Amino acid sequence: MPVPIPRQRAIPAAEGGQAGTTPEADGTGPSDHDTAEGARSAGRGHADRGLAGGSPAEGGPAEGGHGEGGHGDGLAANGTDSGVRGGVGSGSGANGGASSGSGTGSSANGGTGSSPGGDTDHSPGGSPDDATDHSPGGGPDAATDHSPRNGAGSGIALTLLVIEDDPTGSLRLPELLDSAGRPIRIRTARNLTEAERLLTDDVHCILLDLALPGRTPASGPEDTDRGATDPDELAVLRHVLRLAPRHAVLALTASGDAEIGAQAVRVGAQDYLLREELDGRLLSRAIRYAVERKRADAAQRQLSESRLRAQENARLERGLLPTPLLDGSPLRFAARYRPGRSRALLGGDFYDTVRTPDGSVHVMIGDVCGHGPDEAALGVELRIAWRALTFAGLCGDELLSTLQKVLEHERADEEIFATLCTVDIAPDGRRAGLCLAGHPSPLIARPGRPAELLPYDDGGPALGLLPRARWPRRQVELGGSWSLMLYTDGLIEGRIGQGNQRLGQDGMVEMVRRKIAAGLGGDELLEAAVNEAQELNGGDLTDDVAVLLLDRTR
Repeated sequence: MPVPIPRQRAIPAAEGGQAGTTPEADGTGPSDHDTAEGARSAGRGHADRGLAGGSPAEGGPAEGGHGEGGHGDGLAANGTDSGVRGGVGSGSGANGGASSGSGTGSSANGGTGSSPGGDTDHSPGGSPDDATDHSPGGGPDAATDHSPRNGAGSGIALTLLVIEDDPTGSLRLPELLDSAGRPIRIRTARNLTEAERLLTDDVHCILLDLALPGRTPASGPEDTDRGATDPDELAVLRHVLRLAPRHAVLALTASGDAEIGAQAVRVGAQDYLLREELDGRLLSRAIRYAVERKRADAAQRQLSESRLRAQENARLERGLLPTPLLDGSPLRFAARYRPGRSRALLGGDFYDTVRTPDGSVHVMIGDVCGHGPDEAALGVELRIAWRALTFAGLCGDELLSTLQKVLEHERADEEIFATLCTVDIAPDGRRAGLCLAGHPSPLIARPGRPAELLPYDDGGPALGLLPRARWPRRQVELGGSWSLMLYTDGLIEGRIGQGNQRLGQDGMVEMVRRKIAAGLGGDELLEAAVNEAQELNGGDLTDDVAVLLLDRTR
């Protein structure tokens, strides 16, 4: 009974008895490999295989094993078949024991013995185009999947994918080591279809033979066999770069085609190598250089993208948080904006304050649901529309109904909505009209009275929720001296301590009362309020916070 051959190791000796044969090995079934191909495969054995007469090939038996059967009757060169699982008559064991087995073909792994649990990975029929994942010096026909040095490399850091289509197998890769002295894992693909299958996340670098015929995605058996040749000498490279945009690519060319190698670098390869000058030290260094250069390029690209995103966010933020137009007004203005925990995504908080020709002061604050450039851009549109409509003389329900139409036409999704609070202050500063569209009510502080919220019982829904909604305008008395604070929900939705309790409007009112009692006002009051809300939350607030303050003194 054959011993199963685990992956990532040299082929072990069979434990007593003959190695089982397969239909290909014993000649009862068809084989896709002819005798010549079998001879060539047998000639390119791994380090764990012994030659006829017991002499080891490429280093001899592993770990004290010995080559025993030197009669030659089991090699594919003298046999009639090179089936995938055919074992040689006898050979060296991997762990010090000799292995003997029956069969007329050499195993695909070039090793001794035969087993159904072998390390091969051929597709049905044993096509010579099967992909290979081999150690240095391994045969290109072997579709094995083991790391260098007979799989003893659990700490392998780098993986190289070789894409080449050389039927003579002249490309022999030496043993490759990374900077830490660990072996570099090698995979081989004979065409772009196999390369796409083997291009997994653990591949760090691609070695591409520029002599590989250009192939388009196969549409039938004939296309698969022949491929479609592209007159562009770098067509295959361009295809690989599209296929693997995050992987380092090395171009391999002949010494007479050095100019093509230089063109490959200009197209996008990290470097090029000459086939005639290829050795282990040069290739190992080139792989490490290509991988690090690709990482540096990716980091630089991410940095550039971050800078562009920051510039775009800054432009959007200026649109969301403009300079107030209060020329000629006795009111004092202060504002604070602080991004939430997801500071990479600009929120949809926005505000504005203007003075119209009749002397009235109009102030607004709003919040588009969600985060990101689309929400921020929608907030800018709503703010600009509010300013234009305000200067046109609209206010109250008429203004909010028009803003809802703007939102419905400009939003990217029907589920997007916006909350809004508008206050229009009379020219004498003693009265105001208040409209709420799903937004928290402003806070007013007056001398000799505790800070409190303005009435909010008859507010309307958020913009974009109900097609024919109405937003009543409520008249409120402000008095001679007052401070009016408008804010977004990010200020009141922060947590208190370790539990799930929120600060809420009541907690915010108590906090502002303490700050005012301590003598704070204007910018200092807003800064202290936002800081305390953040401290109570135990860190950055989840949502963005926008808060503004209008002061009037007699």
